[in-house]
Amino acid sequence: MIQYLRSLVFVGQMYLAMLVYAILYTPFAIFSRQAAYNAVRAYSKYVRWSARWMVGIRTEVRGDIPDGEVVIASKHQSFLDIIMIVSVVKRPKFIMKSSLRYAPILGWYALRIGCVPVDRGRRAEAMRQMMKGVTAGDAPAGQLIIYPQGTRVAPGVSMPYKMGTAIIYEETGQTCIPAATNVGLLWPRTGIRRKPGLAVVEFLPPIEPGRERFDFMTELEDRIETASNRLLAEGGMPIDTRPAQADKAS
Repeated sequence: MIQYLRSLVFVGQMYLAMLVYAILYTPFAIFSRQAAYNAVRAYSKYVRWSARWMVGIRTEVRGDIPDGEVVIASKHQSFLDIIMIVSVVKRPKFIMKSSLRYAPILGWYALRIGCVPVDRGRRAEAMRQMMKGVTAGDAPAGQLIIYPQGTRVAPGVSMPYKMGTAIIYEETGQTCIPAATNVGLLWPRTGIRRKPGLAVVEFLPPIEPGRERFDFMTELEDRIETASNRLLAEGGMPIDTRPAQADKAS
């Protein structure tokens, strides 16, 4: 009960802090995209800091921090892996579901830093939207973050990888940086209660451009799942993968 109450207070202040950071940074972010990057990075660092002392979640980012124009293909378990990646990369931008553009504060900042909204309900149209947003001449340079499974997936649950990552990898000709995580052990995809422990996001060795599509996807899935399972085991979770129900809320 005590941990639940601490978690409730933490979640409440986290969203209040989002409002405070928006008030402080928006007058500058309107005129400067760099100010928008500074805002989301500062907020993400604050969430990591407050999670440590309020609910006991320590966070660690491993591996070489991606820089330049690359595609980051990451395991996605909860909002925390987003926070951790944004807190360390210089110019993050995401493939995000279209409805998030209307979210207060979050939606405006997402568009300001170059996130690409996609309507996932229509597959063919979603792919066109995605590629148009990624390759547009006015798209800001930076680190494009995509979730190959398309949604949040609970630890130990198996879900197929989608081909959108391979298409972006081929069309952009950019290096792909796989990323693994175990954050879902401590910060679940739904619910309030946070658990104390060490949450890790690990950037893995890059997959260079030029790989054939099927070979790329096989390599990507193997690297991410193997590393994520290792991190889950490190966090004390026995690995027992099973089919998943898609998390439509992601």
